[in-house]
Amino acid sequence: MLYAAESGGGAGSLTPLLMIALLFGVMYFMMIRPQQKRRREAEKMQSALGAGDEVVTIGGLYGTVISVDDETVVLEVAPGVHTRYARPAVARVVSRAERTEPVAEDADIKE
Repeated sequence: MLYAAESGGGAGSLTPLLMIALLFGVMYFMMIRPQQKRRREAEKMQSALGAGDEVVTIGGLYGTVISVDDETVVLEVAPGVHTRYARPAVARVVSRAERTEPVAEDADIKE
């Protein structure tokens, strides 16, 4: 009877490892991958900012882009009132300004 109990434990040792691998797979496809996609889209939007775009910051402030630097964006929040923000502080673009030359980042890229 003691011999029968010991022989059944060999096949069960693989089950916990399989469950852990399955858990990591689910976490990757449900949490990590969508977050990476949102981050790429936000970076693409922030790199395509240009003068005249109307944007909303992460704090909820609406403004018009006056100038864009490598790391900062200058917004006009009221006539004659200019504020400077870090590029990642721009949450979304409300409306794009009409540009004479197309911006390469605005092209539809299929992934």
